[in-house]
Amino acid sequence: MIDISASVMQFLLAFVVVAPLIGAVAALLPAPPGLKGSSPDQAVLRHGVTVTGVILLATLALAAGFDHDHPSKMQATTDISWIPALDVRIHLGIDGISLPLLVLTALLTFLCALYSYFKMPAGPSPKAFVALILVLESGTLATFAVLDLILFFLAFEMVLIPMYFLIARWGGAQRQAAAWKFILYTLLGSVVMLLGLLLIGLKSGTFDMVALATDNGRGLTSSVQVIAVLAIGIGLAVKTPMWPLHSWLPDAHTAAPTVGSVLLAGVLLKMGTYGFVRILLPVAPDGMHTFAPYLAAFAVAGVIYGSLACLALARPGSKGDLKRLIAYSSVGHMGFVLLGIASMTPTGVNGALFANIAHGLITGLLFFLVGAVKDRHGTADLDTLAGATGAALYGRAPRLGGLLAFAAIASLGLPGLAGFWGEMLALFGAFDPAEGLSRPAFLTFMSIAAFGTLLTAAYLLIVVRRVCMGATRDEPQPIADVQSYEFAAWTPLAALTVLAGLWPAVLLGLTDPAVQKLLAGGKS
Repeated sequence: MIDISASVMQFLLAFVVVAPLIGAVAALLPAPPGLKGSSPDQAVLRHGVTVTGVILLATLALAAGFDHDHPSKMQATTDISWIPALDVRIHLGIDGISLPLLVLTALLTFLCALYSYFKMPAGPSPKAFVALILVLESGTLATFAVLDLILFFLAFEMVLIPMYFLIARWGGAQRQAAAWKFILYTLLGSVVMLLGLLLIGLKSGTFDMVALATDNGRGLTSSVQVIAVLAIGIGLAVKTPMWPLHSWLPDAHTAAPTVGSVLLAGVLLKMGTYGFVRILLPVAPDGMHTFAPYLAAFAVAGVIYGSLACLALARPGSKGDLKRLIAYSSVGHMGFVLLGIASMTPTGVNGALFANIAHGLITGLLFFLVGAVKDRHGTADLDTLAGATGAALYGRAPRLGGLLAFAAIASLGLPGLAGFWGEMLALFGAFDPAEGLSRPAFLTFMSIAAFGTLLTAAYLLIVVRRVCMGATRDEPQPIADVQSYEFAAWTPLAALTVLAGLWPAVLLGLTDPAVQKLLAGGKS
């Protein structure tokens, strides 16, 4: 830990939330204040790299100044009255749960801005593209930093419009339909969620998340908690996404540009699971206890469904899209996150938080790689990649093929890589759930989820065999291997995947004390 004063920490947290909005406005000005480029388009793209880079540095400074000896304590807090009549406050703060998500968001957004500088997706003016990326970053960072239920809802909704336009204006085939499906699903879920948040605030007399967590549901009747968990849980489940509320996700990923898919999988999905941990577990524990078995059942259904869908897409002759396959894999991986949360144990919740970060790193890398494969071949159709074009990436682009195989192996949960620890801890949490939950039921859920890991390994190994090891033509058309800008954008994700797999204590040391405090009702 670097000794940084409390006032500086407060400024840094407020800065990382607000600065992207200022950068978004600046990107739309006639002469953006970014580094000079050979053209206005290049200048605004450099502006995006500069702003997201500064945000990343500020976030790393926050992490360096964070008191790692007391990760359960809210730090860098700001608490200012905003709407006194409703007791709504501009309340910001971070602990061991939110800090890793802030760093992940800042990192992925910077890497997407860097990648876009060299590989701008086809579409309208880069000015609007950069502005939307920065608004999206601000909303996501705010979601993980705010400590007021109304502010949480506003930040949660803030990301919808920029993601809609990123899909609708810079996406591929069927982008309009996919964008509308995304916005309708998430908005309908959010309306129900808002009712639940208002119910909690009005019945408890406060919207302050810290006060509500400390009270641990004692100010809310069991019936109010059950209704609140149902309403808020639906909104969060849509964003996660939980089966069967997931159907917007494959279409959105398939149509989205590469960086849109990276941000959607890497950070936006985490907003839903973060809400379960930050709001529902500590604020409405009785309601969560009531719905935990159902949440676990939907979670393992998602694990199996996602894996079977991927197997169907991966088989020869299915005309499966590789981007769509990775999207369905996210449904399965997020099922493990929800299973860990449903166990309501420190082990399971820590596993869910670890799996969140691991999924962001690994799936972000996978979408970068799939986007590169699609750019080189002009398609992400698996049959085309494995057949007519004679892909055989190992022989034609060995570094690209090796990275794709690495990301796939990490995604299937190989020990020693980041994907292993979160899913294992989630299964351990289901093995011994919280007191009062049916252990036979959760043992059944655990067994089903464990079977899902075998299906995951099966479809990912099929993808690697078909795309990386398929037969190559005698005279294959040459394709470019990993370029320098791609190497710069992808290396941090690969390195962190290895680091988190070999040294999980770095992340678990942050989350565990904070999780223990949340589950104990805010008491250290």
